[in-house]
Amino acid sequence: MAHSHHSHSDGVNRSRLLAALVVTFVFMLAELMGGWLSGSLALLADAGHMLTDAGALLLALLATHFSQRKAAGHRTFGLLRLTTLAAFINALALLVITILIVWEAIVRFRTPQPVAGGLMLGIAIAGLVSNLLCFWLLHQGQDKQNINVRAATLHVLGDLLGSAGAVVAALLIMWTGWTTFDPILSILVSVLVVNSARQLLQESLRELLESAPPDVDIPKLSRRLTAAIAEVRNVHHVHLWQVGEKNILTLHAQVIPNYQHDALLQRIHQWLNEHYQIAHATVQLEYQLCADTQCRLGESTASHAHADHDHGQCHGRERKSRHRDAAGHDYDAEQDVHSHH
Repeated sequence: MAHSHHSHSDGVNRSRLLAALVVTFVFMLAELMGGWLSGSLALLADAGHMLTDAGALLLALLATHFSQRKAAGHRTFGLLRLTTLAAFINALALLVITILIVWEAIVRFRTPQPVAGGLMLGIAIAGLVSNLLCFWLLHQGQDKQNINVRAATLHVLGDLLGSAGAVVAALLIMWTGWTTFDPILSILVSVLVVNSARQLLQESLRELLESAPPDVDIPKLSRRLTAAIAEVRNVHHVHLWQVGEKNILTLHAQVIPNYQHDALLQRIHQWLNEHYQIAHATVQLEYQLCADTQCRLGESTASHAHADHDHGQCHGRERKSRHRDAAGHDYDAEQDVHSHH
């Protein structure tokens, strides 16, 4: 039942994205023609925003489809990263279009152009209605936390502001005859859109660079895990990143020798899932602390190979050491115990 509900939700989201794409593309053509016929930069700017909206919606639709494919062959995470890449492209496209609009607005300050206020007003109102419809379609979806849906929604929101600006500009031009209102409002709308695009660019770039989610403090996670589970003495070599919307974690945990290490691993996985919503984790249990608890991924190959000589004390194959159990008997404990969940 859960799988069926998930598939139904994906189908609903795709349908909403497709409907928003069709509406956006049709009214983009209308605004493009209206801007050309009326001579309005605000309408042309809005058409440019709608073009990026259409691209954002198309990329979001494709990313939603491809991200559902299962991992296979060398794509061990499937195509989940495609959603982040699409959001990054969306943000860059929006920034480029905005720069072009601002440049054209500056040109029009120097050489004002005649604008047909009545035609501009009619097209702007139609564009405003279409953007409201698209925003409603996207906002009602069940996948609003997906970075691609947020990217498409930001595009539509920026275009919604652009359409509102075009309506205001048309009314002011009709009342005053001063066509400079057209480039002024185009620049104001562009500033608002740039801020949203910047945030989206930072978020998608952070995921592409495999940085930890900003709301997770890695040292604090290590301390909390050590304090929460009595058998855990030390947590180190923690790596946390995102693939699509999924948090991925690897860590080493020095633990007290425990005959029921599977149960201990299960408790660690459960704690990570409950407190940090990390359902995909690889945990390595160790009975002795690593000789080198500092990550050396950033070092050169030669120095990393030298460090691995010592680091092998926790990565090596079945390195044994002597321990004493509660009854006072000595036993050999294998060092390398892995768990992948």
